[in-house]
Amino acid sequence: MTVLGFEHVGIQVANIERSITFYQEVVGLTLIDQFLHTDGDKKLAFLGVNEEIIVEFIEGYNADLPAEGKVHHVAFKVENIEKEQKRLDEAGVEWISKDITVLPNGAKYIFFRGPDQEWIEFFEK
Repeated sequence: MTVLGFEHVGIQVANIERSITFYQEVVGLTLIDQFLHTDGDKKLAFLGVNEEIIVEFIEGYNADLPAEGKVHHVAFKVENIEKEQKRLDEAGVEWISKDITVLPNGAKYIFFRGPDQEWIEFFEK
């Protein structure tokens, strides 16, 4: 068996339209596809970059799960983390770690919350 690459991260959300709007306007992803699951109970939305899906939102499971039950965090690559930090601050995000952390290898990151309290990381190599 061989892993061919990364497909996407599935995140349970309480309100799919709110999450789509947040991830488009704040994170900067594009809505690629959206439809009702074949079971008729769940709404699905797929967002990403350049037609490559990164995140799947699922509305209709147990929306009362604690934040750590959804996903610990989703990390997105950025080019200028200082510029992104300022833009996110202006967008009024809820910060988990507003101070930029610099790792020993020079990589930098910040964490903020999505609309369902999920952790979102912006990461610059």
